[in-house]
Amino acid sequence: MVAGRRELLGFATAGLLAYAVDLGLFTALRGPAGLGPLTAKALSFVAACSVAYAGNALGTYRHTRPRGLRPYAVFFAVNAAGAAVQLLCLAVSHCGLGLTSQRADTVSGAGIGMALATILRFWGTRTLVFRSGETTGRRPGPWTGTTGGRVGSWTG
Repeated sequence: MVAGRRELLGFATAGLLAYAVDLGLFTALRGPAGLGPLTAKALSFVAACSVAYAGNALGTYRHTRPRGLRPYAVFFAVNAAGAAVQLLCLAVSHCGLGLTSQRADTVSGAGIGMALATILRFWGTRTLVFRSGETTGRRPGPWTGTTGGRVGSWTG
């Protein structure tokens, strides 16, 4: 149980740091740099994904030792899917249900959408990206070498 809490805390820490990078960079690119909102958001999203990946690869899931560009690409895809979930929640609320106030947009996009996207990102990160059973050989990690799943986990 302690390992699960540590995993969740590490994932949340990497996510909060990535969120801070996303928000700070978006604000700087949008304001002083004078970029348009979509360009600024695309650049801040890529930077935040990179920070989150580094935080998870070097911290939370350091025992899995992912190699190559594939894990980063899958991580990026999982995060893009999370962003799509947030946008979908906002679209359903704003366009489908007609809830057009700023408060409704915030609740649907940054509240409900963020919660659902975080669940998706956590599942995708631990299941699709950092699932390798390989360790450094110094001490065994919580992954099984035969199935790639976590010992005693709902993922495998």
